[in-house]
Amino acid sequence: MPNAFERDHVNAFCKHAPIEIESTSNGQLKGYTFAVKDIYDISGIPTSFGSPAWLNSHPIPTKTAAFITALIDEGASLVGKTHTDELTYSILGMNAHYGTPTNSAAPNRVPGGSSSGSAAAVAAGLVDFAIGSDTGGSVRVPASFCGLYGIRPSHGRISLENARPLAKSFDTLGWFAKDPDTLLRVGAVLLNESLPTDFPFQLCFLKEAFEILHPEIASQAKEILSKMLGNSQIKTISLEGQNLDEWSETFRILQAAEIWREHGEWANAHLDNMGPGVKERFQAAKAITAEQIATASQSRNKIIGVMDRLLKDHPFLVLPTVIDVAPLIESSNIEFDTFRKHTFPLLCIAGLNGLPQITLPLMQIDGAPFGISILAQRGMDLPLMKIASALKEAPP
Repeated sequence: MPNAFERDHVNAFCKHAPIEIESTSNGQLKGYTFAVKDIYDISGIPTSFGSPAWLNSHPIPTKTAAFITALIDEGASLVGKTHTDELTYSILGMNAHYGTPTNSAAPNRVPGGSSSGSAAAVAAGLVDFAIGSDTGGSVRVPASFCGLYGIRPSHGRISLENARPLAKSFDTLGWFAKDPDTLLRVGAVLLNESLPTDFPFQLCFLKEAFEILHPEIASQAKEILSKMLGNSQIKTISLEGQNLDEWSETFRILQAAEIWREHGEWANAHLDNMGPGVKERFQAAKAITAEQIATASQSRNKIIGVMDRLLKDHPFLVLPTVIDVAPLIESSNIEFDTFRKHTFPLLCIAGLNGLPQITLPLMQIDGAPFGISILAQRGMDLPLMKIASALKEAPP
């Protein structure tokens, strides 16, 4: 098997964590290669969590995450660990310590994070699929930016034992591939389920999500989906007068509070070692009050009720993955912050509700990829991937 670092022209792989395991199994993933985000433990291999300070203050793991063994047992060969944004607390893909992996689909733009290295490795053709994680959008964003299929599964469907947590009530394992069939095949292994047979499905546009987009982009996205479904009329449904900006603020507060509860003591001792942006987010997380948490928790419960009612009758919702194509690498901090602020009203829906969401590389804007997502009821992970495969075969 070729050395990962010799093939890596996009800064996807972690040089501090060299690992190659060639599978000898004849399982359903025989011949596939994959990489793993550097938050998951492999026995005898360091886990940096995107931070040299973390790497230097934590012991080398002695256990391997179970899903890695499962993939190898099904025939997939592991070829490296991939870079992540520092402590996974970002969605842009830029790491002040280890650099920014190259977005092969748009080299002048950021790759998206925090699963930046995993997305970059797949986009560059270094592996067939790669494992990331998604708390606030860390698979969905880089999938959109890099023109990939990517899925955030239902919360809790795949064990995160022997993984570095960020915010446990939001954290999920996720993965990328260039084609939906590979995504689905990997999903069958990770979810330990049989591949679904064909089933009827009806997609609905989520009104408030498309209203966030520029009207021209929203119209183009809807037209593409309608054509893929044979020019059928796709119904548009609403969130019962809910405000996605308020949902985003609920997410921000609860995620930040969980992050500080999980890592605050360590972060306090290492703030001076953190890169820009990440340091400020940890400082903001420290300032979250008990009153804010209580109010946000009540809001989350109401949000879950709204989505449960909506998905009961409309189990597959279409929405834009992010607000726009990936920002340019040379964008200002203000531009990056603006992008983040306007994107989280889209990203927070799945996180707050623990829902599966798949990103499909269906559009190009100004020569850069732009993903469209389908969000579903909890537990509908494999059907979501099956829909993606079906759409691939649909007429253009």
